[in-house]
Amino acid sequence: MTRESFSRLVEQYERLVYTICFQLVRDAAAAEDLTQDTFLSAYLHRDSIPSGYEKQWLGRIAANKAKDHLQSAWKRHTLLPGDESLPPGLAPPAEEVALSRGGAAEIAARIQQMKEPYRLVLELCLLQERSPEEAAITLGRPVKTIHTQLTRGKRLLREQLERSAHHGIV
Repeated sequence: MTRESFSRLVEQYERLVYTICFQLVRDAAAAEDLTQDTFLSAYLHRDSIPSGYEKQWLGRIAANKAKDHLQSAWKRHTLLPGDESLPPGLAPPAEEVALSRGGAAEIAARIQQMKEPYRLVLELCLLQERSPEEAAITLGRPVKTIHTQLTRGKRLLREQLERSAHHGIV
């Protein structure tokens, strides 16, 4: 495959590859990086592209890159101080550690102190254990918005818990 034909392939399937990556990782920046990784890998192996199956081949590479990214994201979790029971790099998120230590009241208090739009979404999804779809109906917001607010709210909550864990407060 020539560079010119590969460039046409990139132009034709760039949007599809990005969409596959984004659907799996739910992070625009990561999806852009994974899209580039997909096309780099495809370029390096361009001689093995099955003729007539370029779309499927690129889709499979994109899905595999995204799955590898998600798997490595889990492995990048760090241990919180005092939690030596797990091998290094395989600790659960800070909010799960705090809950398992009986910190549900502290988490609930931290959620109550959060600003909107995160407070209500976290209350419904974490404290009342409702699905994002149920929260969307309850709050009258689109499901995608709830997913975004839940992700961002959990990240803020996790950061607060990690900061307090480093200072010995959970």
